[in-house]
Amino acid sequence: EVQLVESGGGLVQPGGSLRLSCAASGFTFGSYDMSWVRQAPGKGPEWVSSINSGGGSTYYAAFVQGRFTISRDNAKNTLYLQMNSLKPEDTAVYYCYIPLMGRDYWGQGTQVTVSS
Repeated sequence: EVQLVESGGGLVQPGGSLRLSCAASGFTFGSYDMSWVRQAPGKGPEWVSSINSGGGSTYYAAFVQGRFTISRDNAKNTLYLQMNSLKPEDTAVYYCYIPLMGRDYWGQGTQVTVSS
């Protein structure tokens, strides 16, 4: 069974930092590209960042470029998102995501709230 478990969210002031983690199981983690997606209150899901299976290629939405860094540890089956210079508009539930065998898999998400 594919499982994705996000953690690391919380309340942070504008300009602060958080590091999100996603523990993956039930599939060969190191063989697949992975992504982070977020959903703000009242809005649809929004792609944030992706990383290829080996970790050598990363991709970012324009609104996080230069502030967020995606990474992975294939030995630990874990995906990360380092978020710096956080803004109030980054407030959302953050999910790790993988399309696999014709299905979309998400975790339960982790809430990130940026507020003073």
